[in-house]
Amino acid sequence: MGSGKVTSSEPLDWQGKHVTVAGLGVSGIPAAKVLHGLGARVTVVNDGDDARAREQAAELEALGITVRLGDGSTLPEGTGLVVTAPGWKPDKPLFTAARAAGLEIWGDVELAWRLRGPDAAPWLAVTGTNGKTTTVQMLASILKAAGLRTAAVGNIGVSLLDAVLGDEEYDVLAVELSSYQLHWAPSLRAHSAAVLNLAPDHLDWHGSMEAYAADKGRIYEGNRVACVYNVADKATEDLVREADVEEGCRAIGFTLGTPGPSQLGVVEGILVDRAFVENRQKNAQELAEVSDVNPPAPHNIANALAAAALARAFGVPAKAVRDGLRAFTPDAHRIAHVADVDGVAYIDDSKATNTHAAEASLAAYESIVWIAGGLAKGATFDELVAKSAKRLRGVVLIGADRALIREALARHAPEVPVVDLDRTDTGAMLAAVQEARRLSTAGDTVLLAPACASMDMFANYNKRGDAFAEAVRELGAGA
Repeated sequence: MGSGKVTSSEPLDWQGKHVTVAGLGVSGIPAAKVLHGLGARVTVVNDGDDARAREQAAELEALGITVRLGDGSTLPEGTGLVVTAPGWKPDKPLFTAARAAGLEIWGDVELAWRLRGPDAAPWLAVTGTNGKTTTVQMLASILKAAGLRTAAVGNIGVSLLDAVLGDEEYDVLAVELSSYQLHWAPSLRAHSAAVLNLAPDHLDWHGSMEAYAADKGRIYEGNRVACVYNVADKATEDLVREADVEEGCRAIGFTLGTPGPSQLGVVEGILVDRAFVENRQKNAQELAEVSDVNPPAPHNIANALAAAALARAFGVPAKAVRDGLRAFTPDAHRIAHVADVDGVAYIDDSKATNTHAAEASLAAYESIVWIAGGLAKGATFDELVAKSAKRLRGVVLIGADRALIREALARHAPEVPVVDLDRTDTGAMLAAVQEARRLSTAGDTVLLAPACASMDMFANYNKRGDAFAEAVRELGAGA
């Protein structure tokens, strides 16, 4: 890790400054309103021009904000700064024009960071391909157990702009950040930060795995106390080594094995800390039991260790780690136990929308009937199937790109029985659950971990998980 003292930028004079906001939506509309309220002259540009966009535009125009629908490519004349929704790709013509004009381009996270007051709460930040939301929620639960005023913010919960500008006072913020948000947040400097894992994702947006990793790695820039990395994922440690941090900032690893000095890990069912203790060469602090983690699946224990590392970096006592983990309840559709029917457990992990998430889910159970399929988003499935083959008792495939998984199963798990449901209607889920029941015996787990997006069949992964749970309930009622 390099070291470089980071100085905060001078507060901007917004009065009369012409700011172009790229994109209506969950980040664009609040950003436009905030900037307008600060006295800036705001123009919102948006590619879409549908009924919803016109309704949103009317709301902003009533405040005196200019909105241009149907053209998000042309830079409005006189623009002095561009603030973008995080999902807009860096190669859009609007940004090419802005860079050519020497303008800065900020995301909503950068805007929130710049608008913080001088006594603003420090940020404990989390990114990674999978596990971000759960880890941030665990972290917030631990911080609350320590009596700290906090909120889970960023990609989830309270919006960052509301957290920074609202009346609520916080001691510390637990911040979830996506690779998109980090790309557009050049001056963000967290108290401490974690990269949970790295796997190919959003490569169409970033252009390459290297660019994706580099944007994730931005979360470590300027960290003051701790850069938390995953011992099992060398790429996360490499990002720490490359980061330019403040003098004295430490690299802290988390591992599902026995921790070394400056690491958190697991010893005989106990989560232990060998990083934030006196004489860490010889001593360890017990934090919690594995059974305090809900659910105690391997990847979720890793999430808990990352959350504990960030909380400990902030000075939280061990008891608060245990109490916070016990109080934490995971969101729906994340390894949620739906029911047991005839001795078979039915688990909803509809949130497993990519292969990396599905791999973690499959690793949590020994004997699985796997329900998978949907929109592959360019993913390949050979590595996932090869790693999970020995756990598979049967597979039921649904969705538009199920053939890709079927072909990987034929190559790497030819002995596993596969039911290929040639359906993409929402009623296919009931048929899938019925087929999974037929393939399972007492002691098995029927696991919905699709490894694919849901939009070929459902509005989102929540609706897909709801359909699975409803199908399981029908199964139980008829048992």
